[in-house]
Formats: sequence, structure tokens, C-alpha cells
Amino acid sequence: MIGLWDTTGTEVVKALAAERRSAGGVASGLALTLVAVVEEKQVREAEAAATIAASAHPCRLLIVVRSDLEGRSRLDAEIVVGGRLGPAEAVVMRMYGRLALHAESVVMPLLAPDVPVVTWWHSAPPDMIANDFLGVVADRRITDSKLAADPVAALKQRAVDYAPGDTDLTWTRITLWRTLVAGAFDSTEERVTGATVVAPSNDPTAALMVGWLKSRLGIDPVWEHTDRAPRMHSVQLECANGDCVTVTREEGTALFSRTGQEPRYMPLPKRPVGDELAEELRRLDPDQIYGEALGAMAGIKDLDHKPAARVHVWKDPALARRAGDDAAMAGPGGSAA
Repeated sequence: MIGLWDTTGTEVVKALAAERRSAGGVASGLALTLVAVVEEKQVREAEAAATIAASAHPCRLLIVVRSDLEGRSRLDAEIVVGGRLGPAEAVVMRMYGRLALHAESVVMPLLAPDVPVVTWWHSAPPDMIANDFLGVVADRRITDSKLAADPVAALKQRAVDYAPGDTDLTWTRITLWRTLVAGAFDSTEERVTGATVVAPSNDPTAALMVGWLKSRLGIDPVWEHTDRAPRMHSVQLECANGDCVTVTREEGTALFSRTGQEPRYMPLPKRPVGDELAEELRRLDPDQIYGEALGAMAGIKDLDHKPAARVHVWKDPALARRAGDDAAMAGPGGSAA
């Protein structure tokens, strides 16, 4: 590991090139560049998740930590090649002051050549991805609505701000649920007439499950709120012939029951974030099914018809905060002196 304190982007590029030569790294073996945007308190979590993902997808990992926007502009960097972060070529960059608002000035020269760029926010997702240049330059963008103060509202905002190539780890967390529900129809062609999802009211996985069922089956599922479980508890489908299919979460498993058949247990483990991230990195093209489910959940049609490219919209949080302070000083109907 090489540590560079109060350094420059140019020095980071030089140090990475030197470390790669000494470690025998080759850029041609990289599948992608993964840019992780995290807060200081979540750096270790992001590193652990990225290490798991990098074991399946060799990548150049660039971790951007934005801190103390009011302080002096400074860049501290750690460069790790084939060390504690697994096979990835990794650079952990802590940016302070105004530099943190222009992270792309350091990140862009570090992108691996001729491979896709994926940006992952391991923090509350931005309201508008176009406000973050690191999202605009990416081929794929991964958010996590679960980390927002209001996860369901954040997921709906993802639909408002959607562009093909976006995804959310909420979608990844219902992969096994979707597999179990879809597998129920391997042996029948009965039409589904209704569905009920039992989950807490603030569970984004339930919201997206409702959207997926609505987009796939053309029905209006019922979301039954409950406080019995911290996350989605069960999904029940009613068929035209009166049969019922139910998937119920238990400890590490799911109880799969169907009218006229013996109940059976199926695996439904809670996966670490690294496994979820690795699953999303398997595909670098737009996920049309996710777009349809997200649109159905939020009531917005034809999300996949939106332009894939974004134009960077600059937003200075310092100016926004100053405008808010001025408005507060002016009071209702007044003006600041």
C-alpha cells in the first residue's frame, strides 16, 4: 500500500502506474472501472463489498470519499494493488474542501482504458444523478435506496430521475424472491388474478416487488402493511382456478406453498452487499425489466424510452445552502437586507 497525503491527481496517476509495474498488474485484464462514492463512516463497508465483487469481476476500484466541504482543498490517497482489497487495482481518495465538488478532475485520469465505467453510491442516493459528474460519465449507475432516510420515496425518485443504465440494489435484493415466484409457473399456465405482498410500509423491496408483479402480470397487487417483520414477509398469488401460491420468508429460508401440494422449504439467504454488487456487475447493458418494474411502481410509463445519456447539471451545495439561509433571514414575504 502506498499512502500519499496532501497530494495531487498527477501524483496519484504516477504512483498507481509505478505500483502496477512492480505488482505485475495489466490493464488489459480489467473488466471495468468501479467508482464507489461513499461517506467516511462507510469506507470499510464499501471496501469489503468491493473486494467480494472484484473477485468475480477484475476491476480498477476508485473509492471517492467526500469530506469537509467547507475546509481547505486537499487530496489524500491510498493505492493498493493486489493487497487487502483482493485482486483489484484500488485507489482510495479522500477529498476535502472545494475539491470534493470536482472529484472528476482526479478520477477521470484514473479510469482504466477501453472498459466500461460503473458508478456505485454506497450512501443515500442523489436526488438527481446528473448533478454528479461521476454518474454522468458512467455506463451503469448503481444506487441503494435502502440507505436513504425514506427508502420508498427515494426509490420513487429513482423513477423520476431514471435513465437506461440505472439500477438499484433494492432490485437485486428481490432476485431470489422473483425466482421463487416465477418458478411456481413452471408446471401451470393458470392466469394470476390477484396478488398480496405483506411487508412494512417503508420497505423498498416490497414496493419494487409490487411494481414487478404489476408490470409482468398486468394486475394491481395489494400491499398489506405489517410490523411483524423488519422487511418483506410474504408474497401470495391468487390464480383463476382458485389455487393459491404463497412464498413466506423464514430464517434463511422461504416456505413455498401451493394449493393441493405439500409445502416445501427453499433457500432464501440474506446476502452480503458484495454479492449483490457482484450480481449487478454481471450485466453492463440497461436492465429493461427493472425499468418496467420501477415505472409500474412509481406510475411512470415508458422509462426505457428515455434518453440513456445525461448532461451534467452543476449544483453547488454551498450556493444552495446560502440561498436557504437568505430565505430564512428574510422570513415569509420579506427580503434579506
